[in-house]
Amino acid sequence: MTSSILFLFLGLTLLLVGGDLLVRGASGLARAAGVSPLIVGLTVVAFGTSAPELAVNLLAALDGKPGLSFGNVVGSNLANLGFILGLTAIVHPLSIQGKIISREIPLMLLATLAALALALDPTLTGRDAVIDRGDGVVLLLFFTIFLYAATKEIVSQRARRDPLVKQAERSQPPGQVRALVVNVALVVVGLAGLVYGGDRTVESASKLALHFGVSESVVGLLVVAVGTSLPELATSILAVRKGETDIAVGNVVGSNVFNLLLVLGTTATVAEVPVPAGGIVDLLAVLVLSLVLVPFALSYDRRLVRWEGAVMMLGWIGYSTWRFLSG
Repeated sequence: MTSSILFLFLGLTLLLVGGDLLVRGASGLARAAGVSPLIVGLTVVAFGTSAPELAVNLLAALDGKPGLSFGNVVGSNLANLGFILGLTAIVHPLSIQGKIISREIPLMLLATLAALALALDPTLTGRDAVIDRGDGVVLLLFFTIFLYAATKEIVSQRARRDPLVKQAERSQPPGQVRALVVNVALVVVGLAGLVYGGDRTVESASKLALHFGVSESVVGLLVVAVGTSLPELATSILAVRKGETDIAVGNVVGSNVFNLLLVLGTTATVAEVPVPAGGIVDLLAVLVLSLVLVPFALSYDRRLVRWEGAVMMLGWIGYSTWRFLSG
């Protein structure tokens, strides 16, 4: 058991380091392209910080351990909303742009409702509840809508850039080439850390679940989900300390969309993902926290203040405690 715990921490550490390197490299590439911090948070950083969940889920599916997959995705979204967004707002109140309220949060709610509908569909027909390959394709199709909106925004921003800024960038090719090489190297090393760290995490988490007699889904919902959400926490805290609250909020919202549509969708196309006992309730908990975020985002001049962050965090702690005891 001791070795399993050590390998779990090793895997989570590699996921954290790999995710951080991937975020740094990808963010550097995006910023060089002249993309706003909000769009960087919603797309590049969100994808980078969701990469641990994708690595863990794909490896779990390929290893024939899909029980971890559902709990990891749903648990990560719960942790993102309650633990990470809540804690970040406690550290520093978060300003929320109008685009997040009018477009990104509704997309997050749509993704959650889509996953919930697909999880309920087999139950309503009397079959075992699973997210099958067809469901995975549906989720990936929804993801293309999100990707299209983000890509359109990036193209629009690049078209509006100051011509003087574009000329200044073209006049410094050596520095640009050096930065490009460094950022690409960070992405490659980060991906390598994610793959190996994901493999260690899946194997050790499965052994711990077997040892303690706890289902893989509960381990995925609590232990693995929090571990794979550490990149989001590190990125969000670092962003608010630098005054870039757009990246912090965009990171969490974007990561939740990526987790449900890209991560769960991709995993389901590789292998059917069973919806465990309590899985529907877990999705409903994600939906409730997402809905709570709406009035919070609209209050206090579109700022998520400390007491609101505390409410979200306490909600996550209470639900996680109940889920662990009942699981």
